[in-house]
Amino acid sequence: MSNFWPVIVLRFVPLFFIVAVSIGIAFYPGGNIHNAEQTGYSFTHNFLSDLGGYQSRSDEVNFISALFFNMAMFLFASVGIAFLFVAKLFGEDRLNAGLAKVGSVFFLVGTLFFAAVGLTPYDLYLDLHVFFAVNAFRLMVPGSALYLIILLRSEVSNRYALVNATYLACVVAYVIYQLVSGSALDSSEEMVRQASMQKLIVMATVIALFSLSFAFQRQIDLLQARTARDPTAQ
Repeated sequence: MSNFWPVIVLRFVPLFFIVAVSIGIAFYPGGNIHNAEQTGYSFTHNFLSDLGGYQSRSDEVNFISALFFNMAMFLFASVGIAFLFVAKLFGEDRLNAGLAKVGSVFFLVGTLFFAAVGLTPYDLYLDLHVFFAVNAFRLMVPGSALYLIILLRSEVSNRYALVNATYLACVVAYVIYQLVSGSALDSSEEMVRQASMQKLIVMATVIALFSLSFAFQRQIDLLQARTARDPTAQ
């Protein structure tokens, strides 16, 4: 059973994202939504989406940052495709199989929304960019909840379920905050809160996906061991 999609892709994309964002940060010219004179990139005063703009907030050419950030975001489409293969790993249990199919659809659409963020730079397609960025995380909630149930019902170690449960709690809290908070345009203080929280939830997403790759590798190992004992088992 190939582990390319369920394991390798789910490890490569998060790692590539971290490297690409780091490069984007290093080459970002400067500026934020409240201060065009800011030099370089600030963890607390810039959103990740600032890296993907055609121009920086200081109105300078932002080619290198945009190239790496948008490419990293677009690669999340492959994560969605990977989850279509993940669903097949839990086919032996009827309930898990059904939950996996539905959960994978949520992950597919959610990660396609992440990819769409990279195709709609904020300074060219603001309304679409905001729509995809906001709703991508909301789609992670049902997907993560369903896979939490699957992991708890499977033979895979519960430590992976614990990581997923922690991520689910974080993304639910983030979505609630999005619903009740004001606009980052309202004040510099609100911008700092939202920009900081965005970094934390994105890092949590990267960690959760990376962790799931090990859970899925373990599931593959269990299936292969079962097949080795009984070649007729599928």
